[in-house]
Amino acid sequence: MKNFPADKINNLVLMGHGGSGKTAFAEAVLYSAKVIDRMGRAADGNTVMDFDPEEIRRQVSLNTSTASCAWNDNKLNLIDTPGDFDFVGEVMQGVQVADAGLILVSAKDGAAVGTDKAVKLCRRKQVPFAFMISRMDEANANFDKALASLKESYGQAVVPFALPILQDGQMTGVISVMNGQAYSLDRKTGTASPADMPAELADEVESLREALNEAVAETDEELMEKYFSGEPFSDEELDQGIRAAILSGSLNPVFVGSSTANWAIAFTVDQLIRCLPTAAETKAVEAQSSGETVALQADPNGPLAAFVFKTIADPFVGRISLFKVCSGTLKANSTVYNPLKEKDERVGSVFSMVGKKQNQVDQVSAGDIGAVTKLMVTATNDTLCDRSKVLTLPQIEFPVPCLTMAIVPKVKGEEDKIMAGLHKLKDEDPVFGVVNDPETRQLVVSGLGEQQIDVLRSKLKIKFNVEATLEEPRVPYRETIRKKVKVQGRHKKQTGGHGQYGDVWIEFEPGEEEGLVFEEKIFGGSVPKSFHPAVEKGLQEAIGRGILAGYPVVNLKATLVDGSYHDVDSSEMAFKIAARLAYKAGLPQASPVLLEPISTVEIHIPDDFLGDIMGDLNKRRGRIMGINPDDDGQVVQAEAPTSEMAKYATDLKSMTQGRGWYTINFARYEQAPQVVADKVIADARARMEEDEE
Repeated sequence: MKNFPADKINNLVLMGHGGSGKTAFAEAVLYSAKVIDRMGRAADGNTVMDFDPEEIRRQVSLNTSTASCAWNDNKLNLIDTPGDFDFVGEVMQGVQVADAGLILVSAKDGAAVGTDKAVKLCRRKQVPFAFMISRMDEANANFDKALASLKESYGQAVVPFALPILQDGQMTGVISVMNGQAYSLDRKTGTASPADMPAELADEVESLREALNEAVAETDEELMEKYFSGEPFSDEELDQGIRAAILSGSLNPVFVGSSTANWAIAFTVDQLIRCLPTAAETKAVEAQSSGETVALQADPNGPLAAFVFKTIADPFVGRISLFKVCSGTLKANSTVYNPLKEKDERVGSVFSMVGKKQNQVDQVSAGDIGAVTKLMVTATNDTLCDRSKVLTLPQIEFPVPCLTMAIVPKVKGEEDKIMAGLHKLKDEDPVFGVVNDPETRQLVVSGLGEQQIDVLRSKLKIKFNVEATLEEPRVPYRETIRKKVKVQGRHKKQTGGHGQYGDVWIEFEPGEEEGLVFEEKIFGGSVPKSFHPAVEKGLQEAIGRGILAGYPVVNLKATLVDGSYHDVDSSEMAFKIAARLAYKAGLPQASPVLLEPISTVEIHIPDDFLGDIMGDLNKRRGRIMGINPDDDGQVVQAEAPTSEMAKYATDLKSMTQGRGWYTINFARYEQAPQVVADKVIADARARMEEDEE
C-alpha cells in the first residue's frame, strides 16, 4: 500500500454494546475494499479482527485490533474494540488514537449501556462520532425505534444521514440525506444503485435536509447569511460545514445497514469518509518537551513523535507494538528514542496491520497507524521520538482494577510459572495487577471484572501451559488486645554442659502505634541491658502470629518490668524464648479481639439506582458517608468491611445494568462483630489444621 498524507487518512474506532456488530462491520468493510476474499463470522471463528485463540473460543472481541485498507483515494484505519465492560481499557486504547468514532447500535435493541459508555468516552476525549444502526437484516429490527432511543438519550445533535427503504419489513434500499438520493440494494452483493425516491419518504428526507442545512449554517457566519438569504449551499460548503459541525460535537450523524449481510456498508463508508474529520483535521496533540508543552500537528516533516497504544504478545513473532505517528515519519531500519525508558530502540521492519497479518511498509507517516516487532523495552503508553528532539505524548489513563481474586495452580509448586506468565500478559493488558501476598500466602490478581480475570486464567493455559483456578482471596485480618496484663515468661533447660535460662516479667497493654512498642522499666539489673534487645526481638517475631486465628497482632505495647538471669546459663536465645512464652501466656488473658479491614468505596451510578445501592450497602454492613451529584448521576461515598466487597464489581454491574463503576481503597482496621470473628477464627483454625496435616 502506498503512503497517504494525513488529510487522506481516517482513523476510525468502532465502539458499542457487545453484539452490536463492530467486528462484523470491519469484516464487511475489508471485504468491500477487496482486502479479503470472503467475509468471516465470529461464530465460525474466522474473522480478521478476532484472531486471538481466546476470542475465537468465546466468539467475542477481547482485544483492540486494527486493519488498514485503501478506500478510493483515502486510507481507512479501522480500530475494532470489545463491547464487554471488563475490557474498557482496550476501548480506551482505540479512542486515544482515533480521529473519529463509529458507535454501532443494534436495530433490535436501540441505545444500550455500551452505547452510553462509548458516547461518554468519546465526549471526554473530544473525539467526534457518528452512529450506525446495524443488524437491519434480523427479525424485529426497528430503525425508527432505535433512532428514537438515540435522540432521547443524546438530543437533537443526533441526525439521520441515511434512511432505510423498507418493503414488507425488509430493508431493500437506502436514502442519502446529504444527496437527497435513493439507492436500491443488491441483497446478495450489498452494492447500492441509484433509484427513485419513495414518495412516502420524500417529505421526511426534505425535512432532514433542512435540519442539516441549519446545522451547517451555524458553523460559519458567511454560511449563516447565505442560509437566511435562501441561497443553496455548494457541495463543498455543505461538506465543510458538516465536518465542522461533527468536529465540534454539535452533529452526530446516524447511518443504517447490516454488517453480516453487507447491506449499505460501502455506501456508509463513502459517507463517513466524506463527512468525518481526517487525521489532518483533528486538533493538535500536546506533547511535553524539556518541561514545556509543544503542540504537534500531523506533519510528516515535523519532529518524530509516535505513541504506542497497544502491545500484542504473539507466540511466534514475539512482542508487536501498535503505534500512531502524531508527528514526523517513522522509517524502517532506523533508531528511535524512548524517553520514558531513557533508551534507544532499534526499529527493523515496519508494518501495516490487517488483524494479525503484517504487511511490510517502508515508513509510517504522521496521522497513520503502524506496527513494529521486537522492541526491547517499549511498552503500551510509551512514546518513540528522536534523541535530538525528545518528546513525550499524553498517556492513556487506564481505570484502576477493583475486583481481586486469588489464582491457584492446579499443580502444586507452579506459582512461579503463573507469576511469570501473568507478567508477560501484562504487556498485552495493562489494566490488571498481580501480587504475591506474603501475609495470606496467595497469588492475587486484580481486574475490572470476573470475565477479564477468567480470560487471563485461560490465556495462562493456552500460552504458558499452566492450569489454574480462581477463588475469593483471603482477607488480611489483624488481632489486638483490649486490657492490660502482667505475665511471666520463664525458660529453663538443663542439658549436658551449659544450660539455658531466661526469665522475664512483661506488661502487655493496648498501644497507640500500629506495630509493637517495646519499653523497659528494669530496676536493679534483674535483666541485664545486653539481653533487652533479645526480649524485644522475641516479641517482634511473636506478634506475626496472633493467638486467636494466627493473624498479625497490632497496637501492642510491651513493657519489660522484671525478671532474673543466670551468670553462666543465660543467653540471648534463652531470653528470646522467654519473651515468646510471656507473649503466649499473656495475650489470652488480655481480652484479645479480631480486627477486620475497612475499605472506603466511591460508587458512581445513575440517579435511578441510588436506592438499590444504598440498600445493598446496608446488607454489606456498609456506612454511607456522603452522596454527591456528578455529571453522570450520583457519587456514593461509603465505608464497608473489605470482606463484604469481594464480588462487588460483579454485583454492581448486575444492579446497575453495567452503568455503575467504583473505586475502593483500604481505610483502617476495626473490631469485627463477634459473629464475624467467630466464623473467621473457626475457618482459620481449620486451615491451620489442614496445613499441619
